[in-house]
Amino acid sequence: MIRIFLIGYMGAGKTTLGKAFAKKYNLSFVDLDWYIEERFHKTVQELFAERGEDGFRELERNMLHEVADFENVIISTGGGAPCFFDNMDFMNKSGITVFLNVKAEILFQRLRVAKQQRPILKGKSDDELSSFIVSALQNRASFYNQAQYIFNADELEDYHQIENSVIHLSKLIGLE
Repeated sequence: MIRIFLIGYMGAGKTTLGKAFAKKYNLSFVDLDWYIEERFHKTVQELFAERGEDGFRELERNMLHEVADFENVIISTGGGAPCFFDNMDFMNKSGITVFLNVKAEILFQRLRVAKQQRPILKGKSDDELSSFIVSALQNRASFYNQAQYIFNADELEDYHQIENSVIHLSKLIGLE
């Protein structure tokens, strides 16, 4: 039975690497944010607006516990999920945790392109975006670094890099 939790900041490549890894090892893939949206028929942003951050984080924790019962799965968490309640400890006890560590400059490049699709980033200047990323990484580091494995996910820009990352990750966690 395999259960892997991918954690890291938005834009770290949790979904990209998670899907590729799941495909190679014939695992199910669950993106926790997508799972929540499917269950509640609302976007994460809508749920956040309706329930506030505390309400959303409680919901997120409950859904994390639900998907943690799945077997032969790789789960991509939301960037903030590890930072609330006992979520990090729970994930460490429930499966393998991998922090996708990406340099702030690379996150900036990835998120700069996608900021219109991410309401929390929309309207930020380049300087504001860069500062926002650096600050968030500093605030979340103590949670992210509790992962059992830390994986450098700087190189996920094309098919070849993704395939290489899948191989490296599988070796890191002992699947190969």
